[in-house]
Amino acid sequence: MTWNKVSFVKLVHPNLLSMIATADFYENDYARFWISERILFFEYKPDVSIDLQAAKRIVSDRIYFQNDKSYPILCDIRTITTTDKLGRDYLAQSGSILTKAVALLTDQKVSLTISNFYLQISKPIVPTQLFTKEEEAIVFLKKYV
Repeated sequence: MTWNKVSFVKLVHPNLLSMIATADFYENDYARFWISERILFFEYKPDVSIDLQAAKRIVSDRIYFQNDKSYPILCDIRTITTTDKLGRDYLAQSGSILTKAVALLTDQKVSLTISNFYLQISKPIVPTQLFTKEEEAIVFLKKYV
């Protein structure tokens, strides 16, 4: 069977049972991500809730997809509905593995407030900033390519 760029190959891995991926695209129950111009774009699926279990899965899948290569990450958090403290703390610390910098993309006033709170309390270990415009986030991340 021949696969083109639009096709997806199911991968079998003990911790990654419900994902679809190609060399440049990856999707699991929580998010979609892809690499473009040496930046990893990470987009949460609609109405996602992040707890510790979800955070661990998200980080594990992202690291597996990156294949031991570090990237600056544009993380679109506009569709997350809820998070808990354990999930946020895990993402702030372990979620920084193989990341050079993180740009959090948000557009809602409430989401922006929550994200600012996250940055102040969880203290991510890599440069992390909030943005409401994708273009500005990409400019920030290009410094870390």
